[in-house]
Amino acid sequence: MSKFRWGILGPGVISHKFAEGLKVIPDAELYAVGSRDYGRAKEFADKYGAHVAYGSYEELAKDDNIDCIYIGTPHPMHMPNTLLCINNGRNVLCEKPMGMNKKEVQIMIDLAVKKNVFLMEAFWTRFMPPIRKIIEWINQGKIGDIRMIHCDFCYRGDYDPKSRLLDPGLGGGALLDVGCYAICMSTMLLGNNPDLITGATHLGETNVDEQSAMILRYPKGELAVLSTAVRTNTYQNLYIFGTNGSITVPVFWNSSKATLFEEGKEPVYFEERIGNGYNYEAVATMEDIRAGKIENGFMTHADSLAIAEISDKLRNDWGLKYPADDEQSISWFDDIR
Repeated sequence: MSKFRWGILGPGVISHKFAEGLKVIPDAELYAVGSRDYGRAKEFADKYGAHVAYGSYEELAKDDNIDCIYIGTPHPMHMPNTLLCINNGRNVLCEKPMGMNKKEVQIMIDLAVKKNVFLMEAFWTRFMPPIRKIIEWINQGKIGDIRMIHCDFCYRGDYDPKSRLLDPGLGGGALLDVGCYAICMSTMLLGNNPDLITGATHLGETNVDEQSAMILRYPKGELAVLSTAVRTNTYQNLYIFGTNGSITVPVFWNSSKATLFEEGKEPVYFEERIGNGYNYEAVATMEDIRAGKIENGFMTHADSLAIAEISDKLRNDWGLKYPADDEQSISWFDDIR
């Protein structure tokens, strides 16, 4: 099988991790890198052995040799970068959050469907072996019916009001940075349609959410108890409680282990991990594109819309708004859909 040729748009921190992940995939190669700064693109390309470095996103998007482009730019740039790539016929794996709000996500999906190209939000966590294993256990009825999940993704970052974590202009705050992972686990395990979405937050000096607690209730009474923070450390674990047992996934977002506690039986331990973990979402993307699909069955367009809608509801309740929420800020994209 010929090599699958990846392009990377934006040589930032997360893109380094993705490029590192590609190294363990035998039939994948990093073909090209694009940056607004040619020097940064060249440095990145040299480090990871890419064939081509471009000094603009437009040049990267127009390269017909690329099978898929991974977008690793700051949150507010995801939509314009994705639309640029899709309009040039490129398949896209876009780093989370795919859009700043549900409207942006919908615009991106609509264009991908119209142009018949692949688009997926890069929630790498869903593709980790322990996460796939817990889905297998649940589907086998090992813990009965899920009644409650606890999921937290909180850490204490440095206080820098101009950083992407705290600057509202860069989509700062815990919810879009790491809280979306907890919501992603809830929608994966309990579905995309909670009948109650509520929570409380602390908005810091820059008016973004520094820590938050959230509860999602589902139609059969199932509860997801979630927490997120960028200024508070927690254990970052996922706990799933069923009618006949439970499952624990330590450091769920970057998992390598999971434990099944089935009533009346000894615990079952699972451990598997190859590479840095980003390789799993890359492989899933490659398989879908080679099969001619435009979305992934385990991280669907509907999943991305649901996660964005839940986040929008929470932010609206908290009074947390971004420049991208202004209707005028995205109205010009209507002309290219």
